[in-house]
Amino acid sequence: MSSQVIKTTEELLQPILREKNLELVDVEYVKEGKNWFLRIYIDKAGGVDITECGQVSEQLSEKLDEADPIKEAYFLEVSSPGVERPLKTVKDFEKNVDNNIFVKLYEPIEGEKEYEGILKEFTNNILTLEYKMKTRRKQVEIPFDKIAKARIAVTL
Repeated sequence: MSSQVIKTTEELLQPILREKNLELVDVEYVKEGKNWFLRIYIDKAGGVDITECGQVSEQLSEKLDEADPIKEAYFLEVSSPGVERPLKTVKDFEKNVDNNIFVKLYEPIEGEKEYEGILKEFTNNILTLEYKMKTRRKQVEIPFDKIAKARIAVTL
């Protein structure tokens, strides 16, 4: 059911986001405690502001009321993905070459399931990540289909 809610929400969102030149980063439909949350993360170059999030929320809420894909009560949240935004698509990785990222894998590569470092290259669905191990810099190649989760990693 959750995947159908996400799919329907994405379909309803696309025309709204195209009109406003916004990008869909992620949709989550999760239960926390007794409550259900439909979370929408949107972005654009330079970031989104609270007014844009409010407008998308209002328009999406109307469309969700019409389509009625969710039978239980839920909270709708529309926001920016924040500085540690998730990386989900090939396009996300292509846009973040030379940025510091965190990657969690489905299975270990070179004995590790988690890496943090600079995305040096993304070619043919393989990312090359430069990371630091003790005092040495190393590189690892990670196939896109082995990535369970990835996000931008902020360094201080």
